[in-house]
Amino acid sequence: MELFPTLKIGWLNGWLAIVLLGLTEGILFLVFPKKVVRRLWDRSGWSPKQQVFTIAGKLCALVCLALLAFTPLKIGSPAFVVGMILIAFGLLGLVKALVDFKNTPLDEPVTRGIYRVSRHPQIVTSSVVLLGACIAIGSWIAVAFWAAARLLEHFGILAEEEVCLKQYGEPYRAYLKRAPRYFWVF
Repeated sequence: MELFPTLKIGWLNGWLAIVLLGLTEGILFLVFPKKVVRRLWDRSGWSPKQQVFTIAGKLCALVCLALLAFTPLKIGSPAFVVGMILIAFGLLGLVKALVDFKNTPLDEPVTRGIYRVSRHPQIVTSSVVLLGACIAIGSWIAVAFWAAARLLEHFGILAEEEVCLKQYGEPYRAYLKRAPRYFWVF
């Protein structure tokens, strides 16, 4: 791992992980009913402060994605192997989370499947994919921008929980008590 990676355009760069993540989500979104996809992206009910923090997080994520796109993978290194394992694990978890989300009726909070062990498995698993990509390119600065993005986007997660609490009431409040936010951590 190095602090600043050497940037160059190439076929074997970190952009491959971004494409895998985008294809995974894109294919599933194409086969999901439109109402399910709209539910995924609904941001109504968020305060301006929550929106600003989320936008700031997305800007940090954009810098991270740019670093990934223009940094060669460290093929053959231990960092590459660890990164690829995280990417694979994250993609499998993301598919499971999205399928569980799709299979929940629209008028109910999503609490089944992988959502029993995390209130936000889609965010966590896609974050694991991107962390794996940052490690696979061997860049500490990419990891730092990834961490900043995750930290700032946490406010979006809090907003999402507030909206769900208003929308679903007591069933969601009970769910907040029994399922951790980020798997077994919080």
